[in-house]
Amino acid sequence: MTDQNNGASSGITVVRKKLLGYVGFANLPNQVHRKSVKKGFEFTAMVVGESGLGKSTLVNTLFNTQLYPPKENVELTHETPQTVEVQSITSDIEENGVKLRLTVVDTPGFGDFVNNEESWKPILDSIESRFDAYLEQENRVNRRKLVDNRIHACIYFITPTGHALKPLDIEFMRRLHTRVNLIPVIAKADTLTEEEVAAFKERILADINYHNIQIYQAPAYEYDDEETIAENREIMSKIPFAVVGSDKEFEVEGRRVRGRSYPWGVIEVDNEDHCDFVKLRQMLIRTHMEELKEYTNDVLYENYRTEKLSAMGIQQDPTVFKEVNPVQKMEEERMAHEQKLSKMEAEMKAVFQAKVQEKEAKLKSSEEELYARHKEMKEALDKQRLDLEEKKRRMESGRPMTPEKTKKKGFSFNK
Repeated sequence: MTDQNNGASSGITVVRKKLLGYVGFANLPNQVHRKSVKKGFEFTAMVVGESGLGKSTLVNTLFNTQLYPPKENVELTHETPQTVEVQSITSDIEENGVKLRLTVVDTPGFGDFVNNEESWKPILDSIESRFDAYLEQENRVNRRKLVDNRIHACIYFITPTGHALKPLDIEFMRRLHTRVNLIPVIAKADTLTEEEVAAFKERILADINYHNIQIYQAPAYEYDDEETIAENREIMSKIPFAVVGSDKEFEVEGRRVRGRSYPWGVIEVDNEDHCDFVKLRQMLIRTHMEELKEYTNDVLYENYRTEKLSAMGIQQDPTVFKEVNPVQKMEEERMAHEQKLSKMEAEMKAVFQAKVQEKEAKLKSSEEELYARHKEMKEALDKQRLDLEEKKRRMESGRPMTPEKTKKKGFSFNK
């Protein structure tokens, strides 16, 4: 059974055929799975936000590990840095035989100064320097071991004011949205009521749309089932995520839960009715981690790479990676070959004509030379003939008379 499908964009006819029996390439996903589990995975996330918004706690809660040790209260001194720092923590974690090398990039000092106009600049420089490092590795002769330390996701913590985005928030996201996958979250959402959270989300999204800021959107695939589409739609509807982070456990109705305890009750971190932590974890880790990495590599990094190489004066050859029709390609090659033969024939004709003209010029020159010599010899012979005739006349005029002519009158000779 066959089914023909004409590709409108490529102009190539695709013939789909039904297999008559088991071949085995349906096992390819299992092969990729085994290879991936053996190799392990890497993921780099950046957390950005003002101090005291619970960034470290949320990271520990997301991955259910003490990636960040408990912080101690540090008094401000003259030794306190006056610029935004970029710090990285890498940890190898394992779950059910699957290994993950997790790198979390923190930005202490962001938004903590009187003048925060360029707080975004060290962070942007760090992201672009990682792109530059990866580009440098791609240009090496040996590219077997590429170290990917590019930022795959940036979790931006918004202060729960309940009003709107601050100028610092807008400026940061506006500067970085073309370099990294932005995932905005409302920090410490337990300080707001449900109505305040809903209204705050609307204002944040309105500001994001007004300033044309691109935040991460889950991709949709044509082979996704209805359940997956509905799940992705529900996750995207929660952005910006209102989250609560806590690694402390409490007992609620006979079960142990992670959360925050208040006099009026316990805010459960893993309860979707209390906050959006579960949806954030689901998108960031369980369903879209690979999509975040792919979008970083295929879109964000490629755009930066194109800008970088174009600025260096490197231009792309339009014939590279161009889809080619074999028949058209053969026809083009035939025409090019004929043109080459015609050119060679014209060149050979030109050389032949040049040699013929050169030979004709030599023959003409020789002919003129022979004619000149012939004329010269003829003139010499004519002159010599005239001289001889002149000598002849002189000799004839000076010759003595014959006896008949010299005999005197009156004398006779008797015989």
